[in-house]
Formats: sequence, C-alpha cells, structure tokens
Amino acid sequence: MAVIENSKVTVVGAGSVGSSVAYAALIRGSARHVALYDIATARVEAEVLDLAHGTQFTGSSDIIGGSDISVVAGSHVVVITAGAKQKPGQTRIELAAVNARIIRDMMPKLLEVAPDAVYVIVTNPCDVLTVLAQEATGLPRERIFASGTVLDTSRLRWKLAERAGVSTSSVHAYIVGEHGDTEFPLWSRTTIGTVPILEWETPGHPRITRAELDAIAVDVRDAAYTVIQGKGATNYAIGLSSARIIEAILGDEHAVMPVSTVLEDFHGVDGVALSVPSVVSAAGAVPIRATSFSVEEEEMLHRSADALREVADSLRD
Repeated sequence: MAVIENSKVTVVGAGSVGSSVAYAALIRGSARHVALYDIATARVEAEVLDLAHGTQFTGSSDIIGGSDISVVAGSHVVVITAGAKQKPGQTRIELAAVNARIIRDMMPKLLEVAPDAVYVIVTNPCDVLTVLAQEATGLPRERIFASGTVLDTSRLRWKLAERAGVSTSSVHAYIVGEHGDTEFPLWSRTTIGTVPILEWETPGHPRITRAELDAIAVDVRDAAYTVIQGKGATNYAIGLSSARIIEAILGDEHAVMPVSTVLEDFHGVDGVALSVPSVVSAAGAVPIRATSFSVEEEEMLHRSADALREVADSLRD
C-alpha cells in the first residue's frame, strides 16, 4: 500500500481524551482532514469551534464535526475514545461492563458509514474492548486494534532516559501485555543505543540495578492513576501517542509499535488482545512473530492473557 492522499481521521468521543487526540492530530498535521464525532451535540460543536479557531496556526489540516454520524463517512482511520472515563482509584477493568455496552452498540453504526477504515480503540479497558469489537464486527484482526501500550512505552522510555542521561529516542524499550495492571517491560530486549540496559554506565550515571528497573516498571504501570488522582484524567500524552499511531497508518510507515491486536497463536496466546511489537501500516497492525521473550517474560505474557480472557468471558455471559 502507499501513503493515503487527502487523508481523513475521525475521533469518536469529544471528552478530554478525544478532544486531545483531535488537537494533537491537528497541530502535528497527522491527517489532511480531522473530524470529531459525539452524540453530545453542544459539547462536540463547542470543541470543533474551539479547534477551528486555531487552524490558521496548524498548517493544512482542517476540522469538522458534530453529533450526526455522517461526519464519520470517508474516514481512513477512526479513533474511538467514547465511553465512561476512569475515576480516581478505579481500575481499567472496572470500566469494562459499561464501556463494552457502548462499543457493541456503536461499532456496527460506525462500520456502516466507514466500512474501509482502520479502527483504533483508545477507550479503556482497550484490550478487552478490542476483542469484543472485533467479534461484533467480524473485521480482520489487523484492521481493528487498540492503542495498547504505546503510551506506557513512551512513559518507560522517558523514565529510563532520565535515569541514564540520554535522549528518549536513544532508549529502545517496550512495555507489553495488558494496557493496565499486568503489563510488563521487555527488560531482556531493552537497550540504550546498542548497550543492554543493565550494562549501561557513563560518568555521573552508574549502572542501573534490577531493583531500580523494578521500581521504574511500577511507576510506569501506575502513572495513569497518579495523573488521574491529581487532575481527573489523562489526556495530553494519550492524544500525542494516538496521533503518532494515526500517522503510521496514513503514512503507510510500517512502523514498529506495541499496539494491541487480537492475537492468533502468538507464543501460545490466542483470542486475546495484548500489546506486542507490531508493524503498523495502511493495512493496520500485524504482530511481529519473531519477538522473543525470556522464560519469565513469557510467563508474564500468559498471565496477562489469562487475566484479560477472564474479563472478556465475563462480559459475554
């Protein structure tokens, strides 16, 4: 496939996350046309108006939107952020039941007006919702996936870069598994430049211990809870990371990102959506089967899969 010309992305949901995704897509020039859709008419029209007022400063992208689903028509990418937001102290899994109902009701309607789009689910718990949405629509697995641990991975690289005294772009690390409490870093494959993470040291930056790495992993896992406790929602970073995913699709980049697809016999995991390094292009997202795990990491991957399978099964009853 090739770069999509005259590209259009629609963001579904005009709350703090959806509006931040639309804003990030506009200022980064992620797509030629950005649309915002929400059933709350006054809210979505106000958000679109506010964004439109700044388009003199955003290059060639434009913004439309409203509460009529026709605004989604012609989209190459649809990013779904609609749903109940995570409350302080609430886990992503506790959101599952209410947001599963919203996704099941919404997906067939979106597919009717944008049948050829690639769908990216940001609404939490995004992994479980991706499985349910894929089952409800019958879309090919590569065309419907979650933003997964792209943001968690960014958080990890930022923390490691700060500790090691290097730029974030020089850190090669991934968070995989659930976007949530059972996620974990692929420490066995983490490097700074070409140097394994436990071997890195420079003047003023001594070797990182395994205990430090474990503490960093906890900080990354709990980062969303910390932000939500302080300001009520996470929105800027997920907006930026979602815009980056949009660009990888519309630019047919074949970029490697830890997005969450419904896996098919991936290291023994099947029928569960988990984040693993995947190639993201105009065709969607395809997991990289050659990804290797340590014995401990493979056990953690299966633990993550079992936890999410249990939640998904409970929502099918």
